[in-house]
Amino acid sequence: MTIDELNRLDASEAAGLFLRCCGATAWAEAMTTARPFASCEAVRVLASAVWDALPVADWLEAFTAHPRIGDVESLRKKFADTKAWASGEQSGVQAADEAVIQGLARGNTEYENKFGFIFIVCATGKSAAEMLALLNARLPNTREQEIHNAAAEQLKITRIRLDKWLTD
Repeated sequence: MTIDELNRLDASEAAGLFLRCCGATAWAEAMTTARPFASCEAVRVLASAVWDALPVADWLEAFTAHPRIGDVESLRKKFADTKAWASGEQSGVQAADEAVIQGLARGNTEYENKFGFIFIVCATGKSAAEMLALLNARLPNTREQEIHNAAAEQLKITRIRLDKWLTD
């Protein structure tokens, strides 16, 4: 989508598009209201500024738009054949072994129980083992630290999603 096409969308279409990038309603509304944008870079800059200015409650809302990682069968399917994944996203990654899958399921449950929200990580380019290592590294953190870590990861995800549909 070009910047002109984004600017011409009606408000509900634009808001829906922005919500697919980030599940915080206030973020999507602010992005929609800020139109028209002069460039794709202006969208990217504002996306970060709006996200950073949101209160924690809006960050938590965005986190709920992500699927919960914790169901062992879903994890098995997700990491069953990483060789088939798109080049550049998971290139060179071997299929996750059962111990990693079980570790992710246990770790995600522990994380959610401790912090009150799901583990958010920008998974692009990461193997299941790398995500498990990140999860384990973040578990000792305080809730405040983790809210900020998860918010930073959400912003990475949002930027990637914006870049997937915005064209200069």
